[in-house]
Amino acid sequence: MTPAYRNELKYLIHQSEYRQLQTVLHPLLGHDAHAGPGGGYAIRSLYFDDLYHTAYRQKMAGVEVRKKYRVRIYNCAAGHIALECKYKNGAYIHKESVPLTPGEYADLCRGDCGFLLDKPQLLAWQFFVEARANLIRPCVIVAYDREAFVNDVGTVRITFDKTLTAIDPRQDLFDPAAPGYHVLPPGQMILEVKFTGILPEYIQNIFRAYSFVRTSASKFCLCVDQVRHTLR
Repeated sequence: MTPAYRNELKYLIHQSEYRQLQTVLHPLLGHDAHAGPGGGYAIRSLYFDDLYHTAYRQKMAGVEVRKKYRVRIYNCAAGHIALECKYKNGAYIHKESVPLTPGEYADLCRGDCGFLLDKPQLLAWQFFVEARANLIRPCVIVAYDREAFVNDVGTVRITFDKTLTAIDPRQDLFDPAAPGYHVLPPGQMILEVKFTGILPEYIQNIFRAYSFVRTSASKFCLCVDQVRHTLR
């Protein structure tokens, strides 16, 4: 079956623009399923790359078709752990995932990923092969607070990613107090608009009222740069 790709638009915005846009979106869209009482939640992703930094280099070079592997958790909790692969083809994205137990995650971090061969998902086998062939290993933890809005039918997702933080991959992914380094200037955040098919006109009209400038900034690359600079 052909995977369903979504469009992805990305912007760097300031806190003041976020407040204005949030006020407009609240009556039109609901928060997503992960949202806590305040409407947001914390995301942490441990990204993997090979010895040649292929994922990083391909993004920086603007390679149209590429992918990244990561393990993602929410609110520093072990209740939902997923090995994910995010595929990118120009402005289109697609994501696949494999659920992990805390023990499986620990094995993965030690380089023992043989358990993946017992998983039914193709992604599990794919990661196993690439981990062996290309020596994939953890390279950075990307952490941020997200507020996400979705429409009723799930075809539009608008996210505000705040307090982007780079964390050394040797730190504990589940430790809320793990030391990290802020990546963006104070008050800046990343706005992402993801949609399937055509962006509804009422959403287009909202964005026409703002002079947001699109960016290709990657949270992954920004955090890799920050960790490398800090550890020199």
